[in-house]
Amino acid sequence: MSSIVIGASGIVGGHIVDRLVLAGERPIAVSRSRHAAADVDWLLADLARPDTIDWPPVSTMYCTAHVGLLADALPHVLTPSLKRVVAFTSTSIVTKMNSELEAERDSVRQWAEAEQRLIDTCTKLGVAWTVLRPTIIYDEGRDANITRLARLIEKFGFMPLAGSGSGLRQPVHAQDLAIGALAAVASPAAANKIYAIPGTDTVSYREMIGRIFDGLHRPRRIIPVPPLLWRAAFALAKPFIANANVAMGNRMSKDMIFDPAPAVQDFGWRPRAFRPVFE
Repeated sequence: MSSIVIGASGIVGGHIVDRLVLAGERPIAVSRSRHAAADVDWLLADLARPDTIDWPPVSTMYCTAHVGLLADALPHVLTPSLKRVVAFTSTSIVTKMNSELEAERDSVRQWAEAEQRLIDTCTKLGVAWTVLRPTIIYDEGRDANITRLARLIEKFGFMPLAGSGSGLRQPVHAQDLAIGALAAVASPAAANKIYAIPGTDTVSYREMIGRIFDGLHRPRRIIPVPPLLWRAAFALAKPFIANANVAMGNRMSKDMIFDPAPAVQDFGWRPRAFRPVFE
């Protein structure tokens, strides 16, 4: 039996595939577009159409795609050999539940409901599960979080903050998430549990931005902006910042930290320090 990785073309899924190959496996990688790689079997599939998938027998399933899709598809693709499911959601389920933006509240509520639906489905089908909730995911040059901030710094040469940027953060590298996922599968103690998996460094939002400057080999030019002025100026700046919203500024002063102790105890969670390097 082997492992299957759903969402293998994403940054976390890609690292999971790489770690499985390093461990001596020949994993099955699932995506909606064709890929080719040595030591990997690629399966072209769409979870939204599970009845069209000829699912191979595997013992472990890793999913970095939306858990709602997996919850709906699992009864259709289940094979007797499947013993464990590891799925990724996000700590945003907690941090954005009370967002000032209705769209964000709706999105994380649906995410939380999908997470619970997957857990209920696995339990009903007799498959052990583990849900991993990362904090801010980064992978230099590839992610939509830290790398996006780095691109803004490269473009403008400075970074404005709403207020002092005192809110605490715990960025976590995508490769460490892959290592953690494999460790969770290897640990019986991690079965049927939800884990927050933050990065090892707890830093202020301002310091996080500062370390991005360091990783770009640029002097730190961070400009605090009074929150009221930030909100007024945001309407002008929004066309230049993709996928941005005014709530992002408010969160810069809000702590978004999580306890890694359960993950450390159950599967040896040990992510790297937050020192991004951009070439």
